[in-house]
Amino acid sequence: MNNKIIGIVLIVVGVALAIWGYNIYDAASTQITKAITGDVPIEAWAGMIGGAICALVGLTRFK
Repeated sequence: MNNKIIGIVLIVVGVALAIWGYNIYDAASTQITKAITGDVPIEAWAGMIGGAICALVGLTRFK
């Protein structure tokens, strides 16, 4: 039972992190920075990749 609760929490946190990372990636300031320098903030990548990993770990615990 505890693994299912931990899995659900990890899935929710992972989805929230992925959404947060995408919001940073899609922000107007990021678009301007990408147009000028071509760089994307590390927070955007960390949020999207970290969220995906967190959600995958949650899915494995949910079984």
